[in-house]
Amino acid sequence: MRIKKNDTVIVLTGKDKGKTGKVLKAMPKEGRVIVEGINVQTKHQKQTQKIAAEIKHQEGPINVSNVMFYDTKAKAPTRIGYKTDSGKKVRVAKKTGTEID
Repeated sequence: MRIKKNDTVIVLTGKDKGKTGKVLKAMPKEGRVIVEGINVQTKHQKQTQKIAAEIKHQEGPINVSNVMFYDTKAKAPTRIGYKTDSGKKVRVAKKTGTEID
């Protein structure tokens, strides 16, 4: 999976199409990511002796194929490639050729 935590991504499909956000969590085994402010779901918290009842809003996971890395220099979505730089594998934005990491 080419998307990692703290990357800025743009949503390509779904109800949040066109929105950008930071990746909070990447789940490579499931092929999903959780993006800040995207796919917000409502969870009802039952009342307990210590906690009052409330309605929580939290981000849900979305498929990694529905997001693309957002290059802030080009101000556009771009694909990610890899190149070796002095024996170290580095992520590269395909559109501008700049190193991401």
